[in-house]
Amino acid sequence: MGLAVVTGASSGIGLELATIAASTGYDLIIASDEAKIEDIAIHLQDFGVSVQAVQADLSTIDGVDRLIEDIAADGRSVDLLMANAGRGLGKGFLDQDFAVALEVIETNIVGTIYLVHEIGRNMRSRGAGRILLTGSIAGFTPGTFQAVYNGTKAFINSFSFALREELKDTGVTVTCLMPGPTETHFFARADMLDTSVGQAKKDDPADVAKAGFDAMLNGEGDVVSGWKNKVISAAANVLPADMLARQHRKMAEPGSASDK
Repeated sequence: MGLAVVTGASSGIGLELATIAASTGYDLIIASDEAKIEDIAIHLQDFGVSVQAVQADLSTIDGVDRLIEDIAADGRSVDLLMANAGRGLGKGFLDQDFAVALEVIETNIVGTIYLVHEIGRNMRSRGAGRILLTGSIAGFTPGTFQAVYNGTKAFINSFSFALREELKDTGVTVTCLMPGPTETHFFARADMLDTSVGQAKKDDPADVAKAGFDAMLNGEGDVVSGWKNKVISAAANVLPADMLARQHRKMAEPGSASDK
C-alpha cells in the first residue's frame, strides 16, 4: 500500500491510527517519546507489514530531526502522515509549571508543524500525499483550566484549514481530526482525574481513529468524531466566548468531579 508515519503512536488515538494503517497494508514508521514504542512496533508487525519504531522527544527540533532522518533513511516517500503527538495540561494557568506549559506548546504546535513542513514539502514536490492532523473540539472553546492546551488546539484546527487551502490542486490533502474527550491516558497525564470531564464517560479511541483515517483517505477537510461532539462544536460557533469559558470551567475546574 505504501508508507505511513504516525506520531504519538504508543497509546490512545495514535496507536489506533497505526493499527488501522497496518491492518490496511501500510508499512509504518511510528514515533513516541515512550520506550514502549518498540513493543508496539513488534505487535504491529503481526499484520504482515514492516514497522520501524522511533523513540524521540517530538517537543524538540532535535527529536523531530531524528524522526525525519529515520524517514529519509527508509528511502521511500511518505504516503500518509498522521501527526497525532500531543500533550494535555490541566489546572489554572498561573498555577502551572511554566516549563511544562511550554512543553505542551512545543509538542502540540512547534514539533507538529515542523514535521508537517518537512514531510509536506516532499509530498508537494511529487504531487501526492495525505496529512492528518489531530486537532480537537477543544480548539473551539476558551479552555478555562485548560487554557494552554485549548489554545494549542485552536492553532492546529486553524492551521490545518489554512494549509489545506494552500495545497489545493497539488495532489496533497490535509485533514483535521477533531475528537472530544476520548478514553486515553490524556486526563491522567494532564492531572485532570479530579475534574468532571476527567471522570465522565468518553469516546472509544478506536472509533475516533477510524473516523479520522477514513476522512483522510477520502480527502475530507475535517471530521468531528461522535454526534455529541458535533453538537458541541456547532454550539461553539454561535455562543458567546464568555459563556463558553464559564461552561468549560464546570467540567475542567480542579475538584469539579466531586460536585457531580
